[in-house]
Amino acid sequence: MNSKKTTGLNRRKLLLAGAGAIALPLAGCVQRDPQVQARIQKRKAQNEAWAFYERLYGPVPDEQFPLPAINLRQVKPQFFRREVDNPTGQGPGTLVVDTKNFYLYWPQANGRAMRYGVGLGRAGFDWSGNGVIQWKQRWPKWTPPAEMIAREPDLEKWSAANGGMPPGLENPLGARALYIFQDGKDTLYRVHGSPEAFSIGKAVSSGCVRLLNQDIIDLYERVPSGSRILVI
Repeated sequence: MNSKKTTGLNRRKLLLAGAGAIALPLAGCVQRDPQVQARIQKRKAQNEAWAFYERLYGPVPDEQFPLPAINLRQVKPQFFRREVDNPTGQGPGTLVVDTKNFYLYWPQANGRAMRYGVGLGRAGFDWSGNGVIQWKQRWPKWTPPAEMIAREPDLEKWSAANGGMPPGLENPLGARALYIFQDGKDTLYRVHGSPEAFSIGKAVSSGCVRLLNQDIIDLYERVPSGSRILVI
């Protein structure tokens, strides 16, 4: 065999062997570094969680008014729906609205609770106390009360006398509404959906408790009429 050819082959084998010798320690170093592995696992968990919430808050095409996906960039992740340990001291059958932290809880029998992020009324328009969810409505009409119309005359077109605002994607009550009564009387406050994702976790509405539309649909199916509600 040609000696030059043999020398070339031997040099190539040496180079490949050297590259492998360098790569193996580096690979072993990465695998054994707990900080690197922790960062990889954290990023993986974050990506999986985000994908889960994209599915949870994705489009709902089979509604009377098909709902688009929620822009999750408009909502702080702490306000995404999740099951948590029940911090309310209340048992099943009582909705609890924590106005300080912008959460609504639906306690369950196992010491856990479903927690939803909410938007609340501006200072001066908020409501608190005990009440009852007297009835529920899918895709409700919205009828602004006379006091609101007095402050915002443009809303007169949606007054009770004019039949209210028809249901739809732009309706302020969203996809569902739970009507709060106290001592047998309508308080005019509602737990309802909202098309304004950016309002969750903020005090922006005129007194009502608003949820993401996908969340109020979920809550609506859990809460029977006659349930208690405690707003604190």
